[in-house]
Amino acid sequence: MKGKTFASFLKSSHKKPQKGLFKEIEPYRKGFLKVSQLHNLYYEESGNPEGIPILFLHGGPGSGTDANHRRYFDPQFYRIILFDQRGCGKSTPHAELKENTTFDLCEDIEKIKSHLNISKWVIFGGSWGSLLAICYSIMHKNSVHGLILRGIFLSSDEDLDWFYYSGAPKIFPEAYEHLVALVPPGQKILPAYHQLLNDPDKEVQLQAAKAWSSYEARALKLKFDQSFMHRIFDPHKSLAISKIETHYFIHHCFLPSKTWIFDHLKDLSDLPIKIIHGRYDMVCPVKNALILKKYCPQAEVVIVEDAGHSGSEMGILDELVKATNEFKSLFI
Repeated sequence: MKGKTFASFLKSSHKKPQKGLFKEIEPYRKGFLKVSQLHNLYYEESGNPEGIPILFLHGGPGSGTDANHRRYFDPQFYRIILFDQRGCGKSTPHAELKENTTFDLCEDIEKIKSHLNISKWVIFGGSWGSLLAICYSIMHKNSVHGLILRGIFLSSDEDLDWFYYSGAPKIFPEAYEHLVALVPPGQKILPAYHQLLNDPDKEVQLQAAKAWSSYEARALKLKFDQSFMHRIFDPHKSLAISKIETHYFIHHCFLPSKTWIFDHLKDLSDLPIKIIHGRYDMVCPVKNALILKKYCPQAEVVIVEDAGHSGSEMGILDELVKATNEFKSLFI
């Protein structure tokens, strides 16, 4: 790859573009990996056991993986690895906040890589997963072939202010009204919800988790998706998402400083990076994609004009699948 730009690799792909997700597949291997005395992580492998390893990093933090996440990747070409991050999905203990930080997760990724005898892989991450992918790549650059990122989240004060205080609430005032209804007078949303979601009363936790997840689900897609809203109300899922997100957000995602990401992005300046972002992303504004490109000028940015934040919106989905197909050129 030395001396070549990412764009030059893309020109070698002449196949008819894939539309939609790849076919449904089942894992050929699944299991649990003990990464600390407390945490056990669910992981799975599907696709081609001899293929190029590609790791899917889910969002949230706290959302977990599902079967459709395997389908962004050509199963004949890629060895597809999914795992549920600490405290969510099938990983245990459920919704656990102890020993749950960004750098714990980065080291978990390395432990999974070692456990699966992988020397290097492509990293695919969306939303929170994009930030985790960046942090992991900064710390373990020699483990990474390249990055495919969606809905860039940079964990800045501006990001959190936009979604919880100044921006998105003006677009979704009805949902926001339900969110703030549980906040005691004089308190701010993030610390108040962190307290509610860790209340000794389980019913208080579940009520807060439902309100938190409802607001987030309403903002995820350009067009309202009632079926998606019902799925996110699952107590097991919504409690993990809300508890872990507030835990991370009140601690600024456990980054050493507010500039740590930007101080180290230059270290990724020779990695192939593809960024896909919805024009009307109400969770992570599209300018985040352009900020990232400013620090990584080799990155290719695709702005999907008729999409919001979700990786399941058709325009974003097609671009993500296109990106995973284009990345094959790195290895051919």
